[in-house]
Amino acid sequence: MAATDTPTTAQTTLITGATVVDGTGAPRRRADVAVEGTRIAAVTAPGELRGTAADRTIDADGLVLTPGFIDMHAHSDLQLLVTPDHVAKLSQGVTTELLGQDGLSYAPVDDASLAGIREKIAGWNDDPDGFDWSWRSVREYLDRLDRVQPDGGRIATNAAYLVPQGTVRALVTGFDEGSPTPEQVSRMQDVVRTGMLDGALGLSSGLTYTPGMYADTAELAALCRTVAELGGFYAPHHRSYGKGALEAYAEMIGLSRDTGCALHLAHATMNFAENAGRAPDLLALIDGALDAGADITLDSYPYLPGATTLSAVLPSWASAGGVDGTLARLAEPTARARIREDLEVHGSDGCHGVTADWDTIEISGVRHPELEGYVGRTVAAIAADEGREAFDVFADILTRDRCGTGILQHVGHEENVRAIMVHRAHTGGSDGILVGVKPHPRAWGTFPRYLGHYSRELQLMSLEETVHRLTGRPAARLRLDRRGLVRAGWAADLVLLDPDTVADRATFDDPRRPAAGIHHVLVNGVAAVDDGRPTGARAGRALRRTPRGTASPDD
Repeated sequence: MAATDTPTTAQTTLITGATVVDGTGAPRRRADVAVEGTRIAAVTAPGELRGTAADRTIDADGLVLTPGFIDMHAHSDLQLLVTPDHVAKLSQGVTTELLGQDGLSYAPVDDASLAGIREKIAGWNDDPDGFDWSWRSVREYLDRLDRVQPDGGRIATNAAYLVPQGTVRALVTGFDEGSPTPEQVSRMQDVVRTGMLDGALGLSSGLTYTPGMYADTAELAALCRTVAELGGFYAPHHRSYGKGALEAYAEMIGLSRDTGCALHLAHATMNFAENAGRAPDLLALIDGALDAGADITLDSYPYLPGATTLSAVLPSWASAGGVDGTLARLAEPTARARIREDLEVHGSDGCHGVTADWDTIEISGVRHPELEGYVGRTVAAIAADEGREAFDVFADILTRDRCGTGILQHVGHEENVRAIMVHRAHTGGSDGILVGVKPHPRAWGTFPRYLGHYSRELQLMSLEETVHRLTGRPAARLRLDRRGLVRAGWAADLVLLDPDTVADRATFDDPRRPAAGIHHVLVNGVAAVDDGRPTGARAGRALRRTPRGTASPDD
């Protein structure tokens, strides 16, 4: 298990005596693996590489060698640049992340839409003072991820990108409600096409977030046809994970069928009281489509609570016009009363069609320092402690924090989580928010939790099958060029872990604890974690769609 001195650039590494779980789902086997530069040079029977010259040798006896894990739903779009060591993901074995999620990210934009997007998703990603926002296009954003810093480092993990539909809509039509003109739909198609030609792998949407939620099915279909023409896929956060969830999933499956666009269902869950025990209904819907020839995958996180922003639970009409529009409505008595009625009586579309249960909404992060005492408490508990109405607490926090507040929503069901994660189309995604005082522990624990709790302890899936869902299967969805498997000639994104001790240690009280049992992580052949310690090396690259439709670095 010992290793020689850790290199900070790709060299020749010999891994001996490993138990290889190669990402295909095939049975584990003992093997030696040679890494030269950024690629796996050889995978041989134990001892066959004896005498091979190497810059370092890792004795992997007792450890399992897997491909690096692929986070199919990441919110590291800004933190990869702001906090470049990115220990949250590297420490759990993640070597590739899919960004641009939920229809909201930072490209493509112009000056006006960028300002609105930055404020809108500050609760996801922060909005640091003095940051260089010099990009505008998808190509420029990917170039920024690939920029070599003065210290010689790049980004910590590889990163692929989806064109965010809400960002596209903000660029073309602004942040308000309303149907686009045919000319505007055509322009949105052009923007999506350009983003994919710039290197994005497909399209995401956030259909409970404004302005993306204002799009009707026809508008989404137009964009999906463009994505399909270029061989990409559509990854929707659809219109509801609560009331009407099955209808929302069916809309997305119908879009895929009618446009010929491959579909990846983001953070596939069945949440809220309405959906307890209803995962089999969802899976029957997906199975019917798969059996009819549909191209569908999904991802999920292995936890019960969700995470989003406090402003996300507002009804869509109250969020039109961005943060300033929202705050103006909260300050105007008639509009404020209507917002309260939608939230507490009718059910808000932003809250997945259900009424707000203030006991389930926990503050996880704030931007305004004076609000930090609310972190870790539910809106209902704050209201009880202060002798106030819960809605008034909600509105006051939004106003004082300019809608930048992060929350956890305790609305999940364990039986649904388990049923979905064993489905034949399943992959893993953290949906991890990396900012806030008490972010969701999934940002630090998703992948070891799959391996430790659900595979080893509960035995829901074998280690081989679990690794396949976290590596080979997502790599195939992303059409990564020679990534996602332990195979000669493929990228040296690798993890060495102890199968008996790998486990998540991040908790809701202490959400930034690194995982146990992850001994070594290589990103493009460079040791990012060595003997369980981050090295500070950053060898990640932007993985871009190529003219042949695969995703690879733009060297």
